[in-house]
Amino acid sequence: MKNKKYKLIVALCLVAALFCLAACGGGSSESDDSVRLIMATGGTGGTYYPFGGALAQTISTATDYIRINVNASGASAENVQLIGSGQAHLAIVQNDVMDYAFNATNTWTSDAVTNMRTLMSLYPEVCQIVVTADSGITSVADLEGKRVSTGDVGSGVEANAAQILAAYGLSFSDLRQEHLGFSPSADAMRDNAIDAFFVTAGVPNTAIMDLQNSRDIRILNLSDAAVDALIADYAFYSRTVLTSDDYSFIDDPVNTVSVRATLIATPDLDEQVAYDIVKAILENIDEITLAHARGAYLSPENAILGISVQLHPGARRYFQEIGVL
Repeated sequence: MKNKKYKLIVALCLVAALFCLAACGGGSSESDDSVRLIMATGGTGGTYYPFGGALAQTISTATDYIRINVNASGASAENVQLIGSGQAHLAIVQNDVMDYAFNATNTWTSDAVTNMRTLMSLYPEVCQIVVTADSGITSVADLEGKRVSTGDVGSGVEANAAQILAAYGLSFSDLRQEHLGFSPSADAMRDNAIDAFFVTAGVPNTAIMDLQNSRDIRILNLSDAAVDALIADYAFYSRTVLTSDDYSFIDDPVNTVSVRATLIATPDLDEQVAYDIVKAILENIDEITLAHARGAYLSPENAILGISVQLHPGARRYFQEIGVL
């Protein structure tokens, strides 16, 4: 009996010793040297989550010390709150939503969230206005009096629609407004229930692609004056041109604007870590593109488009070193 008790005491002592060793830094050198971060992305069925995974893997491989846990989330608005509350170190957001949150304007109804910084722009989320080819609508000005879906109430799409309409001297009161998401809008146009609908999303958009199989459609061209006015009034917009590479039904290039999917961080993220994250992404674009098609939009020049909330010092240092700032 005493022998059994002795063995039990020895075993417990060994467990305690191993626990003490781990707690005192007896783990691997990789664990000691690693910087572990949480990245908030979006729903698992969207673009942000898998693209965030591609970024995280590339950053981990390229730096050999940054480890990123990619978390699914409710996307832009929730991600801003997660960064603001310190529950995430990195996040992917639309830069217009970020701007609204930082300045507590437009669709942002909570307190301003100012403790966030931009690391880099990732890829465009394009403002697209879809009409049927036989609608007779050739300009945004022609939407007056028409049945137009401007996205869900309070959505970023609705905010973009209001801004684009204003560039043509119109407001929602000039339309017969509907509040539908992308797929319901496409269904409504298929049934001749609406004349036009707004989409802000990466291209090609699934709802638009599905609609083109049953209706002849077009995307409205924005005038140079309208594009210039939007960029002048809203720092988060950038000029974008859609071609047949984006949608097969486009014959002539379509001028429009886009907001940007943007990688952001907490202000207290170490400057060298921020520098190494941006460097790892921009020096490994081919690897990211192999993992996710949105990687094709990455470039040093594109990385500074649509910056409306100040850059993190580490990101700014990298961009200055490579000469794009």
